[in-house]
Amino acid sequence: MRTLVRRIVDIATAIALTVLAATASLAQQPEIHQSKRPDYPANALAVGGYDTVAYHTQKRPLPGNPQFRVSWKGAEWQFASQANLDLFLKEPTKYAPQYGGYCAFAVAGGSTAPGDPKVWDVVDGKLYLNLSTGTQSSWRRDPADFIRRGDANWPKVIGR
Repeated sequence: MRTLVRRIVDIATAIALTVLAATASLAQQPEIHQSKRPDYPANALAVGGYDTVAYHTQKRPLPGNPQFRVSWKGAEWQFASQANLDLFLKEPTKYAPQYGGYCAFAVAGGSTAPGDPKVWDVVDGKLYLNLSTGTQSSWRRDPADFIRRGDANWPKVIGR
């Protein structure tokens, strides 16, 4: 009988530790999605190393240059020029992608997926990335609804 009780306690402990580990890993989701750029394989960069200011000022994604780099919110950000870096430093939240650069469509659905810096939209002055062009097609059907849902889900999704 004592052996059976011990086994039950061991199994319950193992289950509790597994649940705690899973919860901890979800809570440790980084606020800023960082990905590797193929031309800078050693570096994990916010927005894959693309210049977040360029989406707003030049209406297109531009690869950042390691010469114009800053650390913000635990991630490394790169910019195409010193002028863009300076704009970012003045108002980083204006230029940083929503939902930390994760796919906006996924966040609206209550999860995360990497955002592709080449699949983007600026809506009401805010940058949103999506996983793929297919996902973006779905996103574009009703961006206002997806933004509303994403805003509501983001704190839960990121674990904060």
